[in-house]
Amino acid sequence: MAVYTQVSAEALGDFLARYDVGELVSAKGIAEGVENSNYLVETTQDRFILTLYERRVNADELPYFMALLDHLAAKGLSVPPAIKDRNGVAIQRLEGRPACLIKFLRGVSVSHPTPAQALVAGGALGQMHRAVEDFALDRPNSMGAQTWQALFEQCGRDLDRIHPDLYDRVEEALDQVLARWPTDLPTGAIHADLFPDNILMLGDQVTGLIDFYFACTDLRAYDLAVMHGAWAFDSTGTDFFPATGHGIVSGYRDAFELSEAELAALPVLAQGASLRFLLSRAWDWLNTPADALVTRKDPLAYLRRYDFYRTFDPATTLQGVNADPFLA
Repeated sequence: MAVYTQVSAEALGDFLARYDVGELVSAKGIAEGVENSNYLVETTQDRFILTLYERRVNADELPYFMALLDHLAAKGLSVPPAIKDRNGVAIQRLEGRPACLIKFLRGVSVSHPTPAQALVAGGALGQMHRAVEDFALDRPNSMGAQTWQALFEQCGRDLDRIHPDLYDRVEEALDQVLARWPTDLPTGAIHADLFPDNILMLGDQVTGLIDFYFACTDLRAYDLAVMHGAWAFDSTGTDFFPATGHGIVSGYRDAFELSEAELAALPVLAQGASLRFLLSRAWDWLNTPADALVTRKDPLAYLRRYDFYRTFDPATTLQGVNADPFLA
């Protein structure tokens, strides 16, 4: 989440008048994340999240995201569906951007998840995958493996402005990972971005899964690999927390099946996930407007994750490895 588009109090008041949600009391921009403009809105009736869609979110694809959230909510998962106005319309326009008013969920995002929290979070991902087995819509992964080479080329030698020799390091890594990328694993609707800040918790209980704007049809095990890399390291990607990583995978397997082929593919899937977030962070690092209310994220934190997962990959095993990062 972030703020790129400023919304005046007058425009927001007029926007809220389309709904039966009370009158505007306050609105505060949310700086976390990098994709859309988000505000925490309080009215005389309740709290809501206002999202204005920017950058990588294609307005034509918003009906897919809305349908997925409605499907998950109907299955009993705690997700934030968009609220419809008095005319039954969920997707609006505000300040020249597509916009939605979204249900506010209780809970907080943990910055240092414990193994117990990782266990239930992994279970929540598994429950989501089970819930979407009968979800009929498809959306290609707009940040999937087939897009990484083009994004790398768009960043180009500017990558070396972030760190010397980063261009060469990423070029070599992409060649290795894409040559071994699996294509025969089970697919379905995935979240594709289930970082700790996209799961709300109270204590050791999950109260919400949020920010589905990278959701797509792709390998289910890739979703798990993304989550493992996001949860099992410190923010710099330097320190790996085995119990947290094991909790993610164990919780997932308690909730949903994970085949031997998917387990075997987790190292290369995790390497690919590391490159995906390295490249998108690098692009944002190089191109974020100076006046945007947004927290830029360090691309090198995912280069360190890539190096870690490469160490544990059976296809490129290094000497001295005696622990599996995915299984206890």
